[in-house]
Amino acid sequence: MASELQRHHQSTSIRDHSVQTITNNNLTWIDVQNPTRNVMQQLAEKYHFHELSIEDCLSKIEIPKIDKYTDHMFTTIHFPVMNDSNDQETTTPTITQLSIFIGSNYIVTVHQGDLRPLRNIFDRCKEDKIQRDEVMGLSSSSGYLLHSIIDTLVDDLFHILRRIVGNLRDIEDDVFNEQLAIAKEISILRRQIMVLRRAVIQLRGILMDLSANVQRYSTEDLTLYYDDVKDHIDKAFEILEESKETIEIYKDTDNMLSTEKTNRILSVLTILFTLSIPATVIGAFYGMNIHLPGGIDEQGTWNFLGMYTTFLICIMITIATVLLMIWLFRRRGWIRIGNR
Repeated sequence: MASELQRHHQSTSIRDHSVQTITNNNLTWIDVQNPTRNVMQQLAEKYHFHELSIEDCLSKIEIPKIDKYTDHMFTTIHFPVMNDSNDQETTTPTITQLSIFIGSNYIVTVHQGDLRPLRNIFDRCKEDKIQRDEVMGLSSSSGYLLHSIIDTLVDDLFHILRRIVGNLRDIEDDVFNEQLAIAKEISILRRQIMVLRRAVIQLRGILMDLSANVQRYSTEDLTLYYDDVKDHIDKAFEILEESKETIEIYKDTDNMLSTEKTNRILSVLTILFTLSIPATVIGAFYGMNIHLPGGIDEQGTWNFLGMYTTFLICIMITIATVLLMIWLFRRRGWIRIGNR
């Protein structure tokens, strides 16, 4: 029996560094990173994959879908991943494409190598027999293995969601801090939520179709397993919907507070400019080369308060005018003292 499995493992292997294979009982899992046309053509000849499916695997912009054939099923799923960056708070998730061929005794996963959770679970299965039995199932059915793969990727999605929720909580306190400008942080979070929400919506639809068609690749009832994954995806969607509403509230609040702050600044500047008008007008009149009471004309010069009598009179008129304007502004409600 062991020699037969070994021969089967050797027969399904492809001589390429991007292809790795695990065999457990009668189930084979082939993982292809950064697929090339040559590798995919070899797999197509061995498992009779359709040419259109091969083109979909090589394309990086294929939309999520499920294609059902006589002896196998092909699906394309999009999953969000976080790029490696020093500043994770400003990193926007990117959507990576995972193509899966599901047959009666095999699964072929094809991706561009940026699905780290998938690589981790594959390496664990390759190195540990207990992990291999747990992931691939004791019955070694391709339907159960597909559930394990999707469940692992959905769990990784929750790691990204927890980071988003944490950033939302950090922004909540900063929104009401007038000393901070967080418009950029809010915009980054809105974009992150939008990318994740789009991926989860597509994933919900694909999983519903998969759960309805994958049972023929397993001898055990997989309904509860796929229902559990659907519950997780629904929970992720609820978190994203709540986060979307929350960030919209923060955006509106930040815009309102920024507008109010700008209006207050403009009001103060306008009032200061208005209060300076009397002094400007009086100074303009006395700066003219004409005879005015108290001017530089010797006979009209005021000196009953000393040599600066004219200047003092102008200052007192200006102050009186300013005080009158302040009283009038307060009476009309244009100037408020304190918070009331």
